[in-house]
Amino acid sequence: MASLRTLLLGYLGVFCCHKVTGISIETDNKNVKAEEFKEAILSCKHKFSKGMSLRIEWKKIQSQAVSFVYYNGEFTGDLKDRAEMLNTGIRIRNVTRKDSGTYRCEISARSEEGQRLGEATITLTVLVPPTTPICVVPSSAMTGTVVELSCKEAEGSPPSEYQWYKNGVALLEKTGTGSARTANITYTMNKSSGTLIFNTVSKNDTGEYFCVASNGIGLPQKCSMKRMQVDDLNVSGIIAAVVIVALVMALCGLGVFYAQKKGYFTKESSSQ
Repeated sequence: MASLRTLLLGYLGVFCCHKVTGISIETDNKNVKAEEFKEAILSCKHKFSKGMSLRIEWKKIQSQAVSFVYYNGEFTGDLKDRAEMLNTGIRIRNVTRKDSGTYRCEISARSEEGQRLGEATITLTVLVPPTTPICVVPSSAMTGTVVELSCKEAEGSPPSEYQWYKNGVALLEKTGTGSARTANITYTMNKSSGTLIFNTVSKNDTGEYFCVASNGIGLPQKCSMKRMQVDDLNVSGIIAAVVIVALVMALCGLGVFYAQKKGYFTKESSSQ
């Protein structure tokens, strides 16, 4: 019984000597933003004494898994030739949009009190200028119909906003107040999605249209100008076309009736 008590005390002593406690890890910036093809610095600071033995790891947290960035004293994967240590932080050169994500700095140290652990999480956003947007503008439309124009580009980070122009003049947003209200706007422009919708298009909407995409990074980009022609519905032309089709069908019917009357269909069947 005494030996069992001694054994238990020994285990407890081992646990006490190897207990794990938390430590404070700080960072200069939890949300780092860097333009594409430039450098980004992810800081990770601690307050350990220089004589302590530290273990430093960096990881990238993704939706499906966690991958190592810095492990066992060296960088891994795509950052192997593009990154370097800055004390316990890292500098990434020539960042690309693939580098965007959440990174975690993990530091562990041994002390007289036992093992000490700490971590800091940093989000890196790589800023990418927009590319030339793709604009879809119908070449023609009939008055009174619903017409939609679209503008989109998929490379910009953060996502681009879109501004439509008609004959070189920026179109106003339909806000219901101020100049936009007095202009009697008959369309809806969505700067986030890039759509321009005419619920009842009119001949006054005829013109040259183009769209500009911008996100505050680099230069704004615009698509080529396209013309939209709006015309009235030609009712008289439609009536004339219907009358002509009706006459042709009537003539065909009379021809068939006349041939049947003369027995042409009967003679042809007999000869065959």
